[in-house]
Amino acid sequence: MKISTRLKLAQIICILLLAVMAVVFARTTQQMRQEISKAAVSGEVLRGAAALRYLSLEYVLYHQTRTRAQWLQRHSSLQAVIAGDSDFAGEAELELLHDIRERHQSLKSLFVELQGLQGELARQPERRVILQELEARLSGLMINRAQSMMSDAEDMARLSRANILSAQANLVASGALLGGLVLVVVIGAMGLTVRSVTKPLSRLHQATEVVGAGSLDFVLDARADDEIGSLARSFDRMVDRLRQTTVSRDELIHANVALQTEVSERLAAERKVVAQLARMSLLHQITRSIGDRQDLPSIFQVVIRCLEDQLPIDFGAICMYDGSALEVSCVGLRSRSLAQTMAMGDGAQIGIDQNGLSRCVRGQLVYEPDVRAVDFPFPQRLAKAGMRSMVLAPLLAESTVFGVLIVARSASSDFSSTDCEFLRQLSEHVALAANQARLYGALQQAYDDLHQSQVQVTKQERLRALGQMASGIAHDINNAISPIGLYAESLLETEHGLSENGRSCLQVIERAIDDVASTVARMREFYRQREPQLTHSTVNVNLMIQHVVDLTRARWSDMPQQRGIVIEMRQDLAEDLPPILGVEGEIREALTNLIFNAVDAMPDGGAVTLRTRYAEQMDDGSGPYVQVEVADSGTGMDEATQRRCLEPFFTTKGERGTGLGLATVYGMTERHSARIAIVSELGQGTAVQMYFPVAVVSDTGVPVMPSYVPGPGLRILIVDDDPTVLASLENILKLDGHQVTKADGGQAGIDLFSEAEAAGRRYEVVITDLGMPYVDGRKVAETVKRVAPAVPVILLTGWGQRLIPDSGDAPVHVDQVLSKPPKIRELRLALAKCSGQLA
Repeated sequence: MKISTRLKLAQIICILLLAVMAVVFARTTQQMRQEISKAAVSGEVLRGAAALRYLSLEYVLYHQTRTRAQWLQRHSSLQAVIAGDSDFAGEAELELLHDIRERHQSLKSLFVELQGLQGELARQPERRVILQELEARLSGLMINRAQSMMSDAEDMARLSRANILSAQANLVASGALLGGLVLVVVIGAMGLTVRSVTKPLSRLHQATEVVGAGSLDFVLDARADDEIGSLARSFDRMVDRLRQTTVSRDELIHANVALQTEVSERLAAERKVVAQLARMSLLHQITRSIGDRQDLPSIFQVVIRCLEDQLPIDFGAICMYDGSALEVSCVGLRSRSLAQTMAMGDGAQIGIDQNGLSRCVRGQLVYEPDVRAVDFPFPQRLAKAGMRSMVLAPLLAESTVFGVLIVARSASSDFSSTDCEFLRQLSEHVALAANQARLYGALQQAYDDLHQSQVQVTKQERLRALGQMASGIAHDINNAISPIGLYAESLLETEHGLSENGRSCLQVIERAIDDVASTVARMREFYRQREPQLTHSTVNVNLMIQHVVDLTRARWSDMPQQRGIVIEMRQDLAEDLPPILGVEGEIREALTNLIFNAVDAMPDGGAVTLRTRYAEQMDDGSGPYVQVEVADSGTGMDEATQRRCLEPFFTTKGERGTGLGLATVYGMTERHSARIAIVSELGQGTAVQMYFPVAVVSDTGVPVMPSYVPGPGLRILIVDDDPTVLASLENILKLDGHQVTKADGGQAGIDLFSEAEAAGRRYEVVITDLGMPYVDGRKVAETVKRVAPAVPVILLTGWGQRLIPDSGDAPVHVDQVLSKPPKIRELRLALAKCSGQLA
């Protein structure tokens, strides 16, 4: 019988056995499902009987209508569970089910009698003792019946579990039996096949080795009728034909081999001498070429190009070693296409341990005659690109490997020992030149860093000087504008009969005061890190531009007309422009500076154009942005001026300029994560373009500002060394119904407070300035808290919350801090917080 027939027969038997096994498994699974279903019914009966037992006790104790309804409902649901018996087939199971049904019916009868006893007790109360005794007996019978049902349900569950275990045991036994049969069939088929194949194949292998060695007298003489016998007979016929046609040529072969050997040895010696001379000349040429260069890329490029042209090689690259991996630094011009195929472009990373390169980075030259036989990713990458032989030469400097020279050829074993020695010597020369270039580069970098540090220190000192001057004058500026802001806000709030023009002018004054205060608060940011305390809000750019035009009208319209010059203000505003996120005062101030610069750049008149656009995406893929552009038709700037125009203190206006306008604009864009671009040409004008990120729309809504419930007037002590500030605060607070006492200095305030406290006329709130001569606001607050800790202190400072003097200490003994110029609503809110009048 043929081997293939035996295997097919074994396959058919195995399939039949597996089919029988599947049928047995299916029947056993069906039986287990039925037993599980019966166990579930038993569980339902057990829970139902327990529920009836509990509800019966509850009804006997309380006789509630709700309990009666629950008992009947549970009785009906239990009846529906035990009504069918299609899954119960055993005699013991059917008998238990029959007992459960009988007890279930009897429970219904007993419960009806129990209900009747309740009615009879209502009609004949004189028989209470007898009826209660009868009720107790009926309840006991019901409890016993329910308990018997629970016992029967537990017996049914035990029978189901026993049946399940029996089915599982049958399933395991059947599976083991059928699996053993399949194993026996498979082993038997394999044994017959091995016995019919192994011995003939071994003899055929022996015959092949004998015939291959030159002996043609071996005969298999196989008698089997299977495939192996047919193959053996064909082999005997082939050997017989070879025996008839072979002629002895041993002497001729030996002579020819000796001659070829002698010729090869002489040619090899000649080629070796010529190759050594060529390598020495090439090494001298490369050494001279790299000796005049001081940068690593140029040195590496010369080495690779010379190797590609004169060694030659099919692929060459130099990698830098940082202690953990190789990074491709230079690839030859002819090797770039292969480098792209192998993902070995400039900057590519090559692992060390994963690629078997550890020997090379330890300082050893590595030669692989056939990279296909090396089971590492990097040699396999070369093999896929068509390379076959590879040499890795380390670049050592001061006994430390800092790079590797990689060369490869498309033929196997194509690098001779002379080539390897040449590459080793070349790597030493390249390492020496590269190390010198690295030292030169490090020295040059150190010099550049030192020069840059000197420039930065000088620039920082100039900025620090500006910041220190800002700290000194911030208090005086805020004191000077505080009365203006308070009175302007008060007039807008109380004078309802103002004309539209008057109200508009007051609003412009109020915005200008806010901008001045913001400018003072940001002056020290030129030398001090900005504290992120300002809250950004959504800004309508087009509306803000209208405000800026009104605010600067005197500068671009009235003042030039006095000199006979006309400046036209043009507005090209996009419709439906989305809002941006930022601080409106800072952006408004930046636009004001840009308009002033544009007016100064047009001494003979011209046009200023304010333009807004929506930019969906920039060239780098970022976006969306809102573009705000201020363009003029003035003198423009050359390239040198454009490079320095954003530097602080750089100005082209002579004594009239401070050099801080565009620097302030640049600082604002940096704080708002915006971009700035300046397009200018001499004689053609200048356009400053700012790109603000579009505000993300939030569904959380507008935050609700805290409000306060107006209460009775407070007794307030105001301490400030500026009489105008004292007068304006007194007027505003008196309008709100407060009793105000003024003190023109810190010591005077302390004296007034102490006198009032001694006389029993305590002040309810103390408002004090921070910066005052002799006794400042901190001392006043400390004294107030020491004398009367419950009295709240509001610190009103001309430095602002972000411009507390450079001590860096947070104000102590202070309940609220307000910046000058103060807002009326902020002052009211602070008083409300101190007096507990918040809504």
